[in-house]
Amino acid sequence: MAGASSVMRRVYLALYNWAVFAGWQVHLHHHISQLQVLYLAVKAIKESGYEHVYDAVKKPLLLAQSAAVLEILHGLVGLVRSPITATLPQIASRLYVTWGILWSFPEVQTRLLVSSLVISWCISEIIRYSFFGTKEAVGSAPSWLLWLRYSAFLLLYPTGIASELGLVYTAMPFMKESGKYCIRMPNTWNFSFDYSYIAVIALGIYVPGMSIPHLYGYMLGQRKKALSKSKKE
Repeated sequence: MAGASSVMRRVYLALYNWAVFAGWQVHLHHHISQLQVLYLAVKAIKESGYEHVYDAVKKPLLLAQSAAVLEILHGLVGLVRSPITATLPQIASRLYVTWGILWSFPEVQTRLLVSSLVISWCISEIIRYSFFGTKEAVGSAPSWLLWLRYSAFLLLYPTGIASELGLVYTAMPFMKESGKYCIRMPNTWNFSFDYSYIAVIALGIYVPGMSIPHLYGYMLGQRKKALSKSKKE
């Protein structure tokens, strides 16, 4: 029974990782994938300029990042060994930037930071999902893919995180100006809320609380362990 359960787990995780990597069909037969998001972003930059990147990748980007919520569930139910303390902050921050910043405030959608964000996210996810998809499907990944999985983040994490922070900061004046998601007094509950406070809190805890040293330190530890193990084998 335990053996069957282990096989089912591996099959599910292999299918999940390759589905996110290779893509899936949605309404109107748009093909959604990390590869397509990257292709659309690069194509938009080349043909129209960075100002049009978000419009080009909007739908697949929203879907791909929203689907990542499953990874939190995978950690909670024990399907993967990655600690929830490492998965949750990364997924939460990406959802916040995807929905709470980019989707909510069109004024930031034409910024150059969107291009660096999308490209950093896409390359990172293409490597990650192909690595775990291969590992779950055949038991191991080729050495070059293993190296990419535990080395590419050295560049992609800083560029991705810097882009996220920059977009949050850029959106703050538009939050105050529009009053979106704010609750003003007077009201029945005698309560007020300013959405820009969330951005202030995010900026305050982002680097020390999530990115450095927690996530970056975790990945450095994983890198050392994985690459040293591959050398012994």
